[in-house]
Amino acid sequence: MVASIAVGLVGWSGNPSLLPVAMLFPALWAFAPTRLIAALVSAAYFLAASRGLPQGVANFYGSGFGAGIALWLAAAIGFVLVHVALWTGRPGWGRTLRYCIAALLMSVPPFGIVGWAHPITATGIVFPGWGWWGLAAAAIGLLAMTTRAWPIATFVLGGLCLWSTAMWTPPDMPKGWVGVDTNFRGEGGQYADFAQQRETINKVRAAASDGAKIVVLPESAAGIWTPTVERLWLRELAGLNATINVGAIVVDNAGYDNVMIEIAGEGARILYRERMPVPVSMWQPWLGWFGEPAGARAHFFANPIVESGDLRVAPLICYEQLIIWPMLQSAFHTPDVIVATGNGWWTDNTSIVAIQKAGATAWARLFGLPIIFAFNI
Repeated sequence: MVASIAVGLVGWSGNPSLLPVAMLFPALWAFAPTRLIAALVSAAYFLAASRGLPQGVANFYGSGFGAGIALWLAAAIGFVLVHVALWTGRPGWGRTLRYCIAALLMSVPPFGIVGWAHPITATGIVFPGWGWWGLAAAAIGLLAMTTRAWPIATFVLGGLCLWSTAMWTPPDMPKGWVGVDTNFRGEGGQYADFAQQRETINKVRAAASDGAKIVVLPESAAGIWTPTVERLWLRELAGLNATINVGAIVVDNAGYDNVMIEIAGEGARILYRERMPVPVSMWQPWLGWFGEPAGARAHFFANPIVESGDLRVAPLICYEQLIIWPMLQSAFHTPDVIVATGNGWWTDNTSIVAIQKAGATAWARLFGLPIIFAFNI
């Protein structure tokens, strides 16, 4: 259990080069002596990896740690249940197959909705540039960790990781693209006011004057997208020789979409609708059962690729950088660039944003893709 905590803490520290430490988890799970110990190992790993959640929830809601701890424990339930249900004390290929099923279940909905801290995320650090072959190799390595050959698998994966780290180069950025970070404070349910929007627009102008052709802004940077807000942005950016990709929300009677808006020339369009918003704080489908607006909609498998400029873009908004299927679905459609945005004002005193960026960086390295980040922090 102590080892499981250490693996969760180190692997998910926010340093991309340490992500491969998480690949030790399958061995800890597989060789647990009892189902109860397997449950404790799974819980310890997940809770250590997601340790920033209680503080983040307290920051977001302006409350104490009670709600944060409750959500933290609730988020772990799916991960623990899957791994406990599939654990077996009998060695052999049956155990390996069970881990394979657990890993797949934690990669796609419904369990994949809380599939944080998945060891497969480390693939791009161990096998940079290998693409789908690297994913297959990493999957084989993880399965080998559940067998008696786990010391050999650890040695091989560790050696490849050290080699990759020694040869580390950050992902490229496409020419003419720039991500602009912001630093606006907020609270749950509040969005960009007029002063903030004017300041953000000035940042866009400054980036364009420095030669940027496509400017990427953080999640929710434009607040609630209305005809009035659209007119403001189009008027202020008229004549600017740049395309703007800005985060916003689009509201209707049933809820809202968390989106990326593209502003080009004299028009604006919704470029991307988020596939998986943050559960509970944003995605609240149960409210619809009571006739209330159901929060942010989840477009689970929609729009994996969008086109901006002359490039095919794999968009990842905030929470999508922590889970598995959005990036793999996008990668299947051969993107040219990853655009990773977020609104992390609520993550003070946590490593949440660093973990998001580490995960997105690992995927970029795996598929040899340039990546653009834009965060409000």
